[in-house]
Amino acid sequence: MNRLMYTALSIALATLASTQVVDAAPISILFVGNSYTFGRVDPVLSYNAANVHDLTAAMNAANSSGSNVYEPHPWGGVAGLFKQFTTEAGLDYDVSISARNAASLRGQYLNTNPAGWDLLGNIASQQWGAVVLQDLSDEPLPNLRGANANLQLFDFYADKIEDYIHTGIKPGQDLAGDVLNTTEGILFGGPTTGTAAQRAAACIAGTGGPSNPNALSQTACNTARTIRGNPNESTSTNVYLYETWARPDMIYPHTNTTTDPVTGAILPGSGAATLWEPSLEAMTGDLHDAYFGLAASNSDFAGVAPVGDAFLLAVQSGLATANPYASNAATDGLIDLWWDDNLHASKYGSYLSALTLFGTITGVDPQSLGVLDIAARDLGISQRDASALQRIAAAELGFALLPEPGSLALLASGLSMLGFTWRRRGSR
Repeated sequence: MNRLMYTALSIALATLASTQVVDAAPISILFVGNSYTFGRVDPVLSYNAANVHDLTAAMNAANSSGSNVYEPHPWGGVAGLFKQFTTEAGLDYDVSISARNAASLRGQYLNTNPAGWDLLGNIASQQWGAVVLQDLSDEPLPNLRGANANLQLFDFYADKIEDYIHTGIKPGQDLAGDVLNTTEGILFGGPTTGTAAQRAAACIAGTGGPSNPNALSQTACNTARTIRGNPNESTSTNVYLYETWARPDMIYPHTNTTTDPVTGAILPGSGAATLWEPSLEAMTGDLHDAYFGLAASNSDFAGVAPVGDAFLLAVQSGLATANPYASNAATDGLIDLWWDDNLHASKYGSYLSALTLFGTITGVDPQSLGVLDIAARDLGISQRDASALQRIAAAELGFALLPEPGSLALLASGLSMLGFTWRRRGSR
């Protein structure tokens, strides 16, 4: 099949798929995370928010303490992009998001949030077909590889949330009705009949202490915690891990920046930034090992969306800029996957994230979205770049690469075939 025929056929098939009548109940999916999930800035932050349930919007309206004014609700984010992709693919997903700025999986499970922000309650609010878990960007790193690096905390609380989704809370010490009153010292295996110091010792050791400065403190280990049960536990829920990307701000020499508290703009700061990882490859490798290592050790996870690996593949293939701090970064003609702070994703990075999640969760080749993808158009991503990012996601997920789309003439030919398809439908 030549490129002309391929382009026309793929567009026609994508349109036919998007117009299918879906009789089955929609698949409910919850995205759990932080700004890497809600997108940080527009056009991603609010993208498709009308078709996504933002489960923290009402909480923020009631109590906005701890929130950023430059991240207004409702949020669509990566979840909104995922929803748009499923619509175009003719799939029926009911999409929700439960996120908070800088939230960790530990914070999600323990509800270490402002008053009224019940993120664990969001997870327990209904029976989900799928849940996606995204942790702090640097917590899953090995000790001393990041400001928040604590691989033990990542493993422990990702497992806790997976178990909570599938089987709720178990009978045990201080379980009253459907509420577990506990401490992290007990959660980490400290003796329930021993002393507070003994329980704290188990907790500190379980979070990397004393060699890890990010290990939990004795005070944190002995703080009273209340974990409410999950009335919607279900062993049939597919729980996925969202592997995040390497951060240039942790790798390349640069001067510190600050964030405007009102606009969210990134402003010049002072002093040299602390560097934690030697390269994009090294940091991506650490994140890959953390996420895939956890999934390998716990078969109750349905899989890992290798978003960070896809970022690195885009760089290594020559599509994306490797070092946003380089003097030629703005003029090298390559895609920049990172936003101004070189921490969060740009619209291109969020698009690649959503493509990788889409392919992982649905099993549909991201290339099937094609150059006429509505989400890319809405974000202001060119057809050429959309196609290139779709190919990166597809390659990372192991799909066979399709011929690259050609010129606008080929697109016109594809549209012509669509017209023929529509006329045939009308004549039936």
